[in-house]
Amino acid sequence: MSRCVKEKLAANEPVWFVNPNHVAPSLVETIGSLGFDGMFIDCERGSPSFRDVEELARAARASGTASIVRPDTNLRWLLTRYLDRGVDGIIVPFVHTAQEAQHVVDTVRYARPTDHEEKVVIVIIESRAGLKNLPDMLKNDRIDVFFIGGGDLAQDMGYDLHMLEEGDERPHDVQEAIDGAIDAILGASRTAGLLVNRENVGAYVDRGVRFFYEMANNLLATGARDFLDRARRS
Repeated sequence: MSRCVKEKLAANEPVWFVNPNHVAPSLVETIGSLGFDGMFIDCERGSPSFRDVEELARAARASGTASIVRPDTNLRWLLTRYLDRGVDGIIVPFVHTAQEAQHVVDTVRYARPTDHEEKVVIVIIESRAGLKNLPDMLKNDRIDVFFIGGGDLAQDMGYDLHMLEEGDERPHDVQEAIDGAIDAILGASRTAGLLVNRENVGAYVDRGVRFFYEMANNLLATGARDFLDRARRS
């Protein structure tokens, strides 16, 4: 499944992932049948255990989709243990320097010596240090996607996200930083990734971003609101 994702990215085609939000293999299988490319298993903000990750990855394979996991840190033993659970790739937080990016690449090679080239390798740019060192990171051709973590970047820039309501526009300087990172990534002919929603996804596709993910809870809420609005108007 990771080969399909990597082939689409190499062809400059959009790739669509969903964070299932719930530790539910049956939900992963259902979402996987709807046309998405893969599942974003979140162990930084979510609750999956190592055993859960293995089951969710298995459910993704059963539905014909890929699976990537986001750990809560970039420690070598942790990345190795997740890769050994059968996921198709990793999306690694707290990558602020070219050396840390190389550490991710080296860990994948160490953990999966026979199939490391098939694994999807994503690093998250979510700090001012990460933005500063992004040009050097972009020289690492083993990284498949440079994912811009807008929320964590805003916090690193001094903003309290709890003061922002859902749907509020990002502070101007944060959005400028995100746009600048996208330009740098695309200018180096590399792949940029973002968390998106139904309102902004089209604009980012047009910008040239090619890796996307959205939350299952948001997709469910949108469908529920639409259903209830139609029902109440009838």
